[in-house]
Amino acid sequence: MSDRMNAKQAMQYAKDNGARFVDLKFCDLMGTWQHFTIGVSQMNDELFEEGLGFDGSSIKGWRGIEESDMVVMPDPSTAKMDPFMDVPTVSFICDIVLPETLQPYNRDPRQVLRKAMAYLKSSGIADTAYFGPEAEFFIFDQIRYDQTNNSAFYQIDSEEGTWNTGAEGKNLGYKPRHKEGYFPVLPVDSLHNLRAEMCMELEKAGMIVERQHHEVATAGQAEINIRYDEAIAMGDKMMWFKYIIRNVAQRNNKTVTFMPKPLFGDNGSGMHIHMSLWKDGKNLFAGNKYAGLSETALYFIGGILKHAPALCGIINPTTNSYKRLVPGYEAPIKLAYSFKNRSAAIRIPNTGASQAAKRIEFRTPDPSANIYLAQAALLMAGLDGITNKIHPGDPLDKDIYGLSPEEAAKVPSIPGTLEEALMFLKTKGDFLKRGDVFTTELLDTWIDWKITKEIRPIQQRPVPYEFYLYYDL
Repeated sequence: MSDRMNAKQAMQYAKDNGARFVDLKFCDLMGTWQHFTIGVSQMNDELFEEGLGFDGSSIKGWRGIEESDMVVMPDPSTAKMDPFMDVPTVSFICDIVLPETLQPYNRDPRQVLRKAMAYLKSSGIADTAYFGPEAEFFIFDQIRYDQTNNSAFYQIDSEEGTWNTGAEGKNLGYKPRHKEGYFPVLPVDSLHNLRAEMCMELEKAGMIVERQHHEVATAGQAEINIRYDEAIAMGDKMMWFKYIIRNVAQRNNKTVTFMPKPLFGDNGSGMHIHMSLWKDGKNLFAGNKYAGLSETALYFIGGILKHAPALCGIINPTTNSYKRLVPGYEAPIKLAYSFKNRSAAIRIPNTGASQAAKRIEFRTPDPSANIYLAQAALLMAGLDGITNKIHPGDPLDKDIYGLSPEEAAKVPSIPGTLEEALMFLKTKGDFLKRGDVFTTELLDTWIDWKITKEIRPIQQRPVPYEFYLYYDL
């Protein structure tokens, strides 16, 4: 398998692996993979040149039923054998194009990221953008939830959850307490072997796994880090990452969630994103300024910090995101940058003398984000900072979590709710539209969907804790 496989090589790869079916995967606007499957006899030159039509009217955030015809265009370089299908099946990640012209569909997230990369190259600033997202997640044993007009509940369970220390039946203990799940050895880390199985499947799919470990929270919070890559390749890898993690858990009778905050009273799951820009094989973020950064890197930071309130509408795109982004936990909500400092929204990792490793880490995003849109939006914000020489000001080299209320009030914060973030996106999101990367139609569709399908329905439904607070008033 080659990272740059062409159509002929992809068809030979499928034949060599005994593929009987061809699975066509693509990403909807909200960031979820969709797919349909065809027989291998239909895999020919025309499939890669002309694509295959399908009805896109039921795909989240796409065109309505009155203009529903769409075309999937398989990318031959993404060919992989799907490890979870019983019958040998070759899988392709697809771009979405319009049937009348075969031009990119402006609501296809992968095409949005393609346009962002084209804009980067046309600017002359850089030719490559590297991203390294670190998506945390929870591995549970059971999840139950329901909502009716007169009842609502959710119930999570995990054999290693600290709430099960008193569970009846065979109970051997070794359950990490709240906020004490970071790096314990077996048997406290009860999910090491499952994560190792996940890592092996990730490596079979062409990813380099750098490390895996238990995360801070009780009840199976986990992190598996894969090697950074160029923007589009990294987006594709993160889609495979979620798919593989979920399916390995499923076949072991476990369930995985990338929800930012599934547990009250413990740490949530973030998706810290490492970034750097390169040109002609040179890291543009390495220099002799603060923390070994270049002026270009500082301007990039300035763009992200300036546009962070609008970015949150994309990088923290769920109402649940803002249950993670609260004081008292490790989610950075203050818009500052600092060397080595994990309490700042942007951290500059201590990479020693290595020029190639110099990068920035944005710690606010979470794994509910659409990875293609998140990378495109961050790139556009950073480029705006470089183009307009937006300096981020002085770094904040102190524990921001420990600031006094008076000190903390002087540091800008991210929005407190999804709706607030979406209003920033609506009124302050013009930087995303440069180069027609994000169209007005796409942003309007995104904001309208989030408000009408997520925010308003949640606002209209009482939650159990409201009965605790208000039933006897």
